[in-house]
Amino acid sequence: MSTIGVDIGGTKIAAGVVDESGAVLARTRRTTPATDPEAIEDAVADAVAELRAEHDVTGVGVAAAGYIDASRSTVVFAPNLAWRHEPLREEVEKRVDLPVVVENDANAAAWGEFVHGGGRSARDMVLLTVGTGLGGGIVLDGELVRGTGGMAAEVGHLRVVPDGQQCGCGRTGCWEQYGSGQALVRWARSLAATDPARAARLLELAGGDPAEVTGPHVTAAAEEGDEASVELVATLGRWLGEGAASLAAVLDPGTILVGGGVSSAGALLLDPMRRAFAGALTASQHRDLPRIDRAELGNDAGMVGVAHLADRS
Repeated sequence: MSTIGVDIGGTKIAAGVVDESGAVLARTRRTTPATDPEAIEDAVADAVAELRAEHDVTGVGVAAAGYIDASRSTVVFAPNLAWRHEPLREEVEKRVDLPVVVENDANAAAWGEFVHGGGRSARDMVLLTVGTGLGGGIVLDGELVRGTGGMAAEVGHLRVVPDGQQCGCGRTGCWEQYGSGQALVRWARSLAATDPARAARLLELAGGDPAEVTGPHVTAAAEEGDEASVELVATLGRWLGEGAASLAAVLDPGTILVGGGVSSAGALLLDPMRRAFAGALTASQHRDLPRIDRAELGNDAGMVGVAHLADRS
């Protein structure tokens, strides 16, 4: 039997019918009306109705970018959507007349990778989602770690630099400010503005304007072998490796996966991450190191993971 997974992002809603093997049998998309909670719920219901017209489904899982309560029903807070203590499960259930489960998007992605992706052979796993920000999900002893209030695994807001870079959460020095796509872009634009000769390839890709340099420009130039871009991606990898070592000191996972858009850099990102991880982990020469690899499911991870959570609820 199949379930529907819905992944609500800041700009788009992706929905799909997912079978027991994790295969996406059908999919659809809607634009996210980010400032209107009722409109978001209507859009989700519309996407579900479209998919149900051709498929027999037993439930709906909704992955949302925000803090989800312990009962997997309420979005307590969403930084990029107009949700404040929004009873999302209740509102969607009223519209679709099916059981609904709500989960944080990074947690859902971690679960998707654990059951059907790069972590399916693991027992303990951490997923780092490296996009504009830095998200994460943790699976220990085969179960998703959610915490007392459902808000565990917000790894991007571990404080790694006291009095460091200002973070959007209101604090300073969060790991997200050093281990994310926004960090990579900040460094690249600074280089392009202060050392245009060294950043010549980046400026060429950005039309000559340092303020127009993007993360994909950096990864594309790095893949071409541009020295400055290779170093920028490696710097990001080092920050990820050092932060992951702190997580491993507490969790000791067997697998650490890296997903999100920046993971497309592949070995250019992962090799420096692995070296930094081994150098920062306590007693690294006397213990088995986790496998650090790229996640497998890409943008489907959240959809697949939350559909599976709906199936097992």
